[in-house]
Amino acid sequence: MELVVNGDAVVLDSPVDVPGLLAHLELPDTGVAVAVDGVVRPRSRWAEELPVYATIDVLTAVQGG
Repeated sequence: MELVVNGDAVVLDSPVDVPGLLAHLELPDTGVAVAVDGVVRPRSRWAEELPVYATIDVLTAVQGG
């Protein structure tokens, strides 16, 4: 399965959902927002399988200014 995550190609052995992708990338599953093909995916839909060749953006919250 191939995805583009934050501009980088990511190849996985099997289909994955958002929590699985975050774990694979060693990213936290809190304090992040995830967009799939330019559409923010609500946490209630994170368990849905990501589409092959999807473009994923993982955004993290940052404090300060």
